[in-house]
Amino acid sequence: MTNRPATGQPPSGGRRGWTTGACATAATTAALTALLTGEFPDPVEIVLPRGQRPAFALAGELLDPGTGTAMAAVVKDAGDDPDVTHGATVRATVRGGPAGSGVRFAAGPGVGTVTKPGLPLPVGEPAINPVPREMIRAHVAAVTERHGAPADVEVTISVDAGEELARHTWNPRLGIVGGLSILGTTGIVIPYSCSAWIDSIRRGVDVARAVGHRHLAACTGRTSEQVATERFGLSPDALLDMGDFAGAVLKYVARHPVERLTVVGGFGKLAKLAAGSLDLHSGRSTVDLELLAGLAAEAGADDGVLDGIRGANTALAALTTARAAGVPLGDLVAARAAATGRDVLRGAPVALDVVVIDRAGTVVGTAP
Repeated sequence: MTNRPATGQPPSGGRRGWTTGACATAATTAALTALLTGEFPDPVEIVLPRGQRPAFALAGELLDPGTGTAMAAVVKDAGDDPDVTHGATVRATVRGGPAGSGVRFAAGPGVGTVTKPGLPLPVGEPAINPVPREMIRAHVAAVTERHGAPADVEVTISVDAGEELARHTWNPRLGIVGGLSILGTTGIVIPYSCSAWIDSIRRGVDVARAVGHRHLAACTGRTSEQVATERFGLSPDALLDMGDFAGAVLKYVARHPVERLTVVGGFGKLAKLAAGSLDLHSGRSTVDLELLAGLAAEAGADDGVLDGIRGANTALAALTTARAAGVPLGDLVAARAAATGRDVLRGAPVALDVVVIDRAGTVVGTAP
């Protein structure tokens, strides 16, 4: 056995990596080839949906004639992306199936099972997403055609320690139990593209709608989730881990409406939303202190307060200055953030409200 990652880097522009779907496809291809020929290809080459042809080294292999199975393993390399599954071992175990059965999928240890509606897979199915399934089917067809065998196989995908890793993902909230999802639409992980996070937001909306929730809360972090839970009595699957992606939530809810959406977040992040920024990350947007001073001026703040806000070194310092003077800056930011949100919703039938908190989780502003 070896412990080498995949070889053959995708196009340059930062060190990219490979999705769990690509790794599962490579492992399946190697295992099926060994089942039909007695030999594991190592490295094993696959074709990604956009035509790239990466080669993956095997991290494990086992051919068992007694049970008629073959297993191959690949270590996931997520490149420079901070992916929870980076370094995880993805295994595929392949056995022949009944004539005419085609490719059937099973969840092995560390791969979850769908238990709630709203996802792109029926309840009870292994959490192997549609594109990875199509990739695996295509490679099964190619291998079996090459060796003159029927394309009737059962493919069991496993991920070592996947159940533990899944606790650090959205899966439990989405109703995927027992492990990770096998993901990927292109086979390639682009560093810091945030596509997986945004996809999780969308799936969170889909599941919440499917189970009948009419009120969702989009939260910037764990403290804001706690505030939403205590203030509104929402269940975990009605909470959206929005992070910095306010625009992603608002745009998706505009197309897939719910009766009520509450945005809950820290003063600094929602001050950015109030200024019209839809990406609240500190590296991609900044707090507009001049805007905050303008809002305070509209509320009657004197020149000393306005100078204090303009000269503040943080958003919370500006808030502290305003609150000491009796200026409801938190409410003003909430109202302006709600106005930004309604612009993005573009008339969708969604009642939008905003709750602004400080770092301790105290509510400092609302826009009902």
